[in-house]
Amino acid sequence: MATDTPASARLSPQSSASFTHLEDLLTQREQVGRYRRRLTLDSPQGPHVNLAGQEAGAGMRPLLNFTANDYLGLANHPALVEAGCRAAREFGVGSGSAHLVNGHQSAHHQLEARLAELTGRPRALLFSTGFMANLGVIDALASASREAGRSLEIFHDRLNHASLLDGARLASSGTTAVRSRRFHHRDIEDLERQLARSRADDKLVISDGVFSMDGDCAYIAGLSQACARHGAWLMIDDAHGLGVLGEHGEGLVGRDTPLADVPVLIGTLGKALGSSGAFVAGSDALIESLIQLARPYIYTTAQPPHVAAATLAALEIVAHEPQRREQLQARVQQFREGCTHLLAGSGLALGLTPADTNISPSAPLTPIQPLILGSEARTLAWSAALRERGVLVSAIRPPTVPAGSSRLRFTFSAEHTAEDIVALLEALEAVLAAEKAQPRSDSPTISPEGVTP
Repeated sequence: MATDTPASARLSPQSSASFTHLEDLLTQREQVGRYRRRLTLDSPQGPHVNLAGQEAGAGMRPLLNFTANDYLGLANHPALVEAGCRAAREFGVGSGSAHLVNGHQSAHHQLEARLAELTGRPRALLFSTGFMANLGVIDALASASREAGRSLEIFHDRLNHASLLDGARLASSGTTAVRSRRFHHRDIEDLERQLARSRADDKLVISDGVFSMDGDCAYIAGLSQACARHGAWLMIDDAHGLGVLGEHGEGLVGRDTPLADVPVLIGTLGKALGSSGAFVAGSDALIESLIQLARPYIYTTAQPPHVAAATLAALEIVAHEPQRREQLQARVQQFREGCTHLLAGSGLALGLTPADTNISPSAPLTPIQPLILGSEARTLAWSAALRERGVLVSAIRPPTVPAGSSRLRFTFSAEHTAEDIVALLEALEAVLAAEKAQPRSDSPTISPEGVTP
């Protein structure tokens, strides 16, 4: 008579319970300074923030915030708050369904039209997140090539955002019809060589507009010219340029840029526009193809209508308050000039100097300013020391950036004042002086407090 065999008896000598390695992996990450911890805010997003868990009392004070991507200071703007509340009262707080079922509401439709107008494209399509937009576009274009019996080769900048890298990796996984290659950062000649060798029927070149960890900008004209010479499409993710760059805040890809030069344009709503979500802008054929083929669009609940309403209010501010972009540029310039004097002789410098490879002295200033410190331990120690002095700044470490290039990533807002920048520079000067005073044999102490990616 058959009987059940105890689980312990069914295991072979080599077997073990699944995923017992997770604790070891977490321990290893913490030991090398790559463990990620979340910060919890107890205040609205803004140039000054409070962290949850801070002890109340005379010593408690808001932290100067140089970690957010709220570049125009709109995340807590009264006009966005009121527009969102008004739409929530009228339409509720949830869309209730995917766009293709019955979750697509009038606010979504109006927002898509306004985004197309801002970017100078025929159509725009909303996505719930920027990550989903990038995955959706790449997967949809790969699916279209496969369905047509055509081969596709994807070429992407080595320093592209993780969503772009993952999109190319997933699209080329498990098939010989789609291949993925990386070209050297902002290196048009390397891209040209790879395009010239390609025998694919379809070619897709992908680049960030403003690179999220370095703050430098893609050479749009060079990329589009290379694509034209080799019959390729160009896809630009302008997440960090939208609202910040361009005469009208349209981003690095100007609204007068011909559609043929940049057929696929991605933008994010959760950075300079202060809300949440993303969009793809392009031709009617592109947008209709995404509606049919982009799985992250098809199988996801639409963003809440009050978020779309808040974003419409943000676009009004972008259109009618260009001084916000001017104020942002002034604060970035003030910081860079201060660092030129502060870091002289220290062996340190901000990224994006004209001497850097492929960087033009005329390249636009962006609100992302990295200070590369090298090791994880040193970067964490500086981040913790700055927080002790009232400044919140991200410690960015591998795998987000290449090994040996851990950095402090300073991001700026139009709401920062000149006095805020002076306070930041004074805090940096104090941290640099404290490090110089340490005996050379001392190793920086890793603090887990406030660590971000």
